[in-house]
Amino acid sequence: MSDKTIFKKIIDGEIPADLVYEDELCLAFRDVSPQAPTHVLVIPRQEIRSLSETRAEDVPLLGHLVKVARDVAAQCNLEEGYRVVLNCGPQGGQEIPHLHLHLLGGRQLTWPPG
Repeated sequence: MSDKTIFKKIIDGEIPADLVYEDELCLAFRDVSPQAPTHVLVIPRQEIRSLSETRAEDVPLLGHLVKVARDVAAQCNLEEGYRVVLNCGPQGGQEIPHLHLHLLGGRQLTWPPG
């Protein structure tokens, strides 16, 4: 990646974030423009532009991101339910070219999402 995304700047500590989880593989932090009472982003430290650019060797990392989303949901007391969203590409709603999961909860979520 030539230009640093906002997520890379957060990973590098150049921009502060409201972290709720961090380990050697990923970060989870509160979205600055929440779409639900709980809206946490889970991002890998590894720069991967989108799900469509993952490779077979990324499968363990993808599984880890989903596990972290599950654990953060429990930490946020979302036992009534939550949604995990992974947008892919501009038509899929992805705004930042860095793979990330949205953890949404704390209210009734409707379907289809829009």
